[in-house]
Amino acid sequence: MTSHSTSSSPALSPRAARTRAALIAAGFELLAEKPIDAIPIDDVVARACVAKGSFFNHFLDKAAFASAIGDEVRLELEARITAANAGVADPLARIAGGMRTGALFALAEPKRTIVLLRSHASSTLSSHPLNRGLVEDMAAALAAGLVREEAHSGGVLYWLGLCQILMANLVEQRPAGDAARAALGTMLVLGLTGLGAAPERAKAIAGEACASL
Repeated sequence: MTSHSTSSSPALSPRAARTRAALIAAGFELLAEKPIDAIPIDDVVARACVAKGSFFNHFLDKAAFASAIGDEVRLELEARITAANAGVADPLARIAGGMRTGALFALAEPKRTIVLLRSHASSTLSSHPLNRGLVEDMAAALAAGLVREEAHSGGVLYWLGLCQILMANLVEQRPAGDAARAALGTMLVLGLTGLGAAPERAKAIAGEACASL
């Protein structure tokens, strides 16, 4: 994973930027309450205090709107993962570090996590810029013979799926202390061994990741 921006759009005028920011902020609050399919565009523009036509000046449809909101949260999460993995050379530890940071995010930011999980962003695609770091770490693990060959085609999707399920569960259950560490540790061991990592190494990495949770 990485924290690079996904946007290549030209810079907006100050007025347009304010309108887009108002729409994103309104959408964030609404998406925290219910899925995007249950949110009328009229509700978005009413909460943002902008004209309805402004919505379509910035977003093709509700799906694109939800993805834009999700990307805002993903950028924040990816920045935390980048910081957490700074100086970590072991690709398996880096992969585990992404899950650990996602777990911490879910526990500390349940509302933002709900929005991320509901956003319909293209977060499971290996080609998505926000997944570049995980793609690189998975490739490094493959090159070092640390994971099985199937991780070449399915490793990124597999790991992102586990992270999303864990984050959803943590938001739902709200565990603390030993219960939170157990949830993360179990998922890390299962996930890493599922990729093909040696069981003892997976347990060691999980233990280190959970020690400071």
